[in-house]
Amino acid sequence: MTIKAMKAPSAAASNQAGSGQAPRLSTDFLNRYNEALMLIEMATMDDGVVADLQSWQSLSYREHFATSSLRVAASALAAYDKVDPARAKAFEDACQSMDRLIQAVTALLAEQPRPADVPVVVTGASEAVRRLIAGLTQFINANGGIDIALFDDTAVQNEIDALLDN
Repeated sequence: MTIKAMKAPSAAASNQAGSGQAPRLSTDFLNRYNEALMLIEMATMDDGVVADLQSWQSLSYREHFATSSLRVAASALAAYDKVDPARAKAFEDACQSMDRLIQAVTALLAEQPRPADVPVVVTGASEAVRRLIAGLTQFINANGGIDIALFDDTAVQNEIDALLDN
């Protein structure tokens, strides 16, 4: 038995500039973080991956699409220009947090001899990166129409703790 893939329109295809639809943010940007996550997780098993991870570079959403050859690049930038400035800043702050986390884990993985606690650190960092990617994905899929701070587990927990202390 064979299973044929359905030809459903992709998010990218429906996101094309000039398609008559309003411009939309694009999750293509998150592929950069997914790549870094994959490299971090592989680096505990293969030291050769660390060099690839060290060459990984962070780019802002705007930088990513300004240099992209994707058909959706112009639409993704136009949509980003329409995002509420406070929400765009929170999105950028979350991206910068993830960049710092990836850089810190990369530095740890590059240490020789490698510290004994690297697997534990990588597991924790991987979970944090996954949560951040999930929040960024929801923000992008909502076309910037939600507050990304709602997906920050620490901020939410701090708010709950503050409420319980009063």
